[in-house]
Amino acid sequence: MQLFWLSVGFGFVTASVLAIAAVGLSLQFGITNYVNFAYGDFMALGGFFTYVLNSQVLHINIWIALTMGSLGMGVLAVIINRLILGPFARRFSKSHYVLIVTFGLSLIMLNVEYSIWGAQVRFFNMPISAALHIGPLLLTRNQLIVMAVAVVLMVAVHTMLKTTRLGKSMRAMSDNTTLAMTSGIDTKRITTITWFLSGTLAGVAGTVLGISEGNLTPASGELFLFVIFAAVIVGGVGSIYGAMAGAILIGLATEISAAFINPSYKLDIAFVILIVTLLIRPSGLFARPGTA
Repeated sequence: MQLFWLSVGFGFVTASVLAIAAVGLSLQFGITNYVNFAYGDFMALGGFFTYVLNSQVLHINIWIALTMGSLGMGVLAVIINRLILGPFARRFSKSHYVLIVTFGLSLIMLNVEYSIWGAQVRFFNMPISAALHIGPLLLTRNQLIVMAVAVVLMVAVHTMLKTTRLGKSMRAMSDNTTLAMTSGIDTKRITTITWFLSGTLAGVAGTVLGISEGNLTPASGELFLFVIFAAVIVGGVGSIYGAMAGAILIGLATEISAAFINPSYKLDIAFVILIVTLLIRPSGLFARPGTA
C-alpha cells in the first residue's frame, strides 16, 4: 500500500509535467493546424537553456533560470516559425508537408544539442530537498514546486483564453482562421504570440521534466514526446482542457501501474490507454463538440 501511495504522488508530478507540455502543444496545434514533431526537442533545448544559466555560466537559482531559459525558448520558437515552419506552411496547403519539415527540424535540433552538450547526463545545480508527508503521499519540496508551477500555468492559460482579448482571438482562429481574419483579427500577430507561448511552455516542461527525473539529456524531450501525444489525443486534439485532463489520466495511470508491473513497461500503459480511447471515442474523451 505504501508503494501505491508513492506511485500516486509521483503520478501527480508526472501529470504536472505532462499538462504543461500538452497545453503548449495544443495551443500551437489549435492555431497552426499541424503537429510539431520537434516539440520534444523544444523541451530539451529549453531545459538546456536553464542548465546553462543554472549550472554552467551564471549559477543562478534554478527557478529564476527556469523563467529566463523558458522565455528564451519562447523567443527561439518564434524565430523558428518565422524562418522555417511559417514559410513552408504558407507555401504548402497540405499539412503533411510541414510535418515532414518538423521531423527534419527535430533531427537538426537533436544533433545540435548533442554537439554542444554531448550525450552525458547533466544535472541542475539545486539543493536536495527532504521528503514531506502530504497525507498518505510522500513528496519532496521540489516536486511540490513543480506541481504548483503547473497549477499556476494552467490557471493562467484558462484566464487568458476566457477573459482576455488575446484569448478570444486565439479561440476564434482555432475555430476558423479565415473568418477570424475577415473579422479584423491580426492573425499574424496571434500566431507569433502563440508560438512564443508554446515555446515558453515547452521550455518550462523540459526543465521541470529534468527536475522531476533528476537528470537532463538531449534525448529527454524526444523520449517523453510519445506520452505527450498520448495525453493530447486521449484528451481530444485541439482541446486545451482535454489536454489537461488527458495529462492527469496518463500521468497517474503510467506511474500507478509501475507499482504493479515492471516499471520499464509503464509507458506501454499510455499506449494501451491511447488505443482503447481511439477505439471507443476517436475524437478523444474530452473533445469539444464538432471537433474531429
